[in-house]
Amino acid sequence: MTAVAKPAAKPANPHFSSGPCAKRPGWTLEALADAAVGRSHRAKIGKAKLKAAIDLTREVLEVPADYRIGIVPASDTGAVEMALWSLLGARPVDMVAWESFGEGWVTDVVKQLKLADARVIKAPYGELPDLGTIDFDHDVVFTWNGTTSGVRVPNGDFIPAGRKGLTICDATSAAFAQNLDWPKLDVVTYSWQKALGGEAAHGILILSPRAVERLETYTPAWPLPKIFRLLAKGKLNEGIFVGETINTPSMLCVEDYLDGLNWAKSVGGLKGLNARADANFATIDAWVQATPWVDFLAVKPETRSNTSVCLRIVDAGVAALDAKGQEAFAKALVARLDKEGVAYDIGAYRDAPAGLRIWVGSTVENANVAALLPWLDWAFAEEKAALLAAA
Repeated sequence: MTAVAKPAAKPANPHFSSGPCAKRPGWTLEALADAAVGRSHRAKIGKAKLKAAIDLTREVLEVPADYRIGIVPASDTGAVEMALWSLLGARPVDMVAWESFGEGWVTDVVKQLKLADARVIKAPYGELPDLGTIDFDHDVVFTWNGTTSGVRVPNGDFIPAGRKGLTICDATSAAFAQNLDWPKLDVVTYSWQKALGGEAAHGILILSPRAVERLETYTPAWPLPKIFRLLAKGKLNEGIFVGETINTPSMLCVEDYLDGLNWAKSVGGLKGLNARADANFATIDAWVQATPWVDFLAVKPETRSNTSVCLRIVDAGVAALDAKGQEAFAKALVARLDKEGVAYDIGAYRDAPAGLRIWVGSTVENANVAALLPWLDWAFAEEKAALLAAA
């Protein structure tokens, strides 16, 4: 095997984790100097900051004026669970899954809520299910971008405008890097720790008028814990959607989100964010096309994520190893890069096929993506040489 010279230049920022993700370029702790720490979130200053976060979210993500935006507990997971427990049961539901987080929502609906009329539509890692088999007379739960598979829906064209059910979309790795088709979506969730690199533990829940109508006209058959309750006296608790959070938020984290949103505006809003992520993906795509040892996990080009890029090692010698051997090889490659201070946390998700997962969303600078790629080639060559020497 031909030796690969160790690259001289490293990425200026080695943070390529898929969550929490890289902070915006130029971020320092001083960005949080104006945080309302030590103050009540019910005080005037706290309420103003929470309301500003909601208003800036609407502006940057171009959320329709009649959609409600709320800050809720427990990250994207909390936002999704709130939607599932509050809205499902009125109609049959189609659960659409092609990676681990979608599978998690399937488990919650089938095994926890125990909905007998839940239909599961699945695909293996790297593929999308046949979206044409979804029944939109049913409620539908799906992820827009599969964080652990790097497979996304190309657009919202598969969702009919005249649907009878609600569409509940986990968009945590899509928001701030991809165009969400708002008229096709009734519930959208994400956490700001993903695409904007915010500090963790808070979720965003966005509801269409159709979702609000469901909430106000349907009562689930099961009790709802306090942190899931969106109604007050049978009507939507509008306070949640102007910053009156259900429980106490971290004002430090809120300040960090505000900083990320203002940075997003400075780079051109949603259009600028999408362009940054697209450029980063294009850099990786060109390298993959020219590199024989690696390929995308996502089979079809139009489904490949521009944020959570998942790669598999297709070199014949590595592919001939059993599953444990392939996993060990990938982990050794990742560990080598970590030790060099080149790339942190880029191993495939624990439930996904062995390989790499590199976050290239809008907060990642393209120069850092470009600087990473020669190191991937070097680390692969080093690990392949070690594999051959041990044979």
